[in-house]
Amino acid sequence: MSDRRRREFLTLLGGAAAWPLTARAQQREPMRRVGVLMTLSADDVIGQTRVAALLQGLQQAGWEVGRNLRIELRSSGANPEDIRKQAGELVALAPDVIVANGSAAAGPLLEATRSVPIVFAIVPDPVGAGYVDSLARPGGNATGFTSFEYGIGGKWLELLKEIGPGLTQAAVIRDPAISAGLGQWGAIQSAAPSLGLEVIPVNVRDANEIERGIAAFARKSNGGLVVSGSARVVAHRNLVIALAARHKLPAVYPQRFYVDAGGLISYGPDFVDQFRRAAGYVDRILKGEKPADLPVEAPTKYETVINLKTAKALGREVPPTLLARADEVIE
Repeated sequence: MSDRRRREFLTLLGGAAAWPLTARAQQREPMRRVGVLMTLSADDVIGQTRVAALLQGLQQAGWEVGRNLRIELRSSGANPEDIRKQAGELVALAPDVIVANGSAAAGPLLEATRSVPIVFAIVPDPVGAGYVDSLARPGGNATGFTSFEYGIGGKWLELLKEIGPGLTQAAVIRDPAISAGLGQWGAIQSAAPSLGLEVIPVNVRDANEIERGIAAFARKSNGGLVVSGSARVVAHRNLVIALAARHKLPAVYPQRFYVDAGGLISYGPDFVDQFRRAAGYVDRILKGEKPADLPVEAPTKYETVINLKTAKALGREVPPTLLARADEVIE
């Protein structure tokens, strides 16, 4: 995040913990309270960018921090115990609505409350996880935006094989503690035989486990990486990218910020846009609509991003057909 964007983010957040006395004195509209539970550390630029998009969307809808809106932001990092604790803290504040970043946040929030409205983003299977009754009619106190169907795992494998036709094995970086980690793994396992690939899971409970798993896999020949989506993987993204580079492993990632940071190729939706869209649902709930009646929405656009500098460092030639399909190429 640039200095300018960081300043914009801090301006938008506008002292979420304590508003200026002048703003309180001038306040005439009822103050509404919105909780936000992020599964990234407070200084993580990815989390800051997502929160900034949410706040910009709320601002465009007429909600101004300090005038008619108070934000209660919790940035827990990826530790499940910390997430559960902060979910409980937010629910205890009785906000008008809570925004959840991913399954890792939505699950603990729904364990803590079935009455406070919740708008989630980046959740792959809210029906399977029990967050909603159906996509069209959520039925409970939660609604929001899906990240992708589990079948995208097959697409990641296809891209890996396309950029490395001779590959015979793929390590799958996943979080086995969440349903999304298991679901994506299942889809990847199903797609692997038709592509002539053996897939091996590498769990991401902590940095040491990631490092050991990738190092052990790298001792095999003709291998590549598929990085599935989870809050823990995002938290350890720089380590994963560095290990892929160190061991000369081609890797496919679920989001473009991995490629911006030096990853090889990504395929997935624009998750920052989901937080802008989440602001629209927060606005509707604050104006009286119920999550039960707001359908869960799917991503509207998927993008492929390729880093040619990384491909060169790995000694990989990106096929012209793949370059032609890319939405963006970083050189």
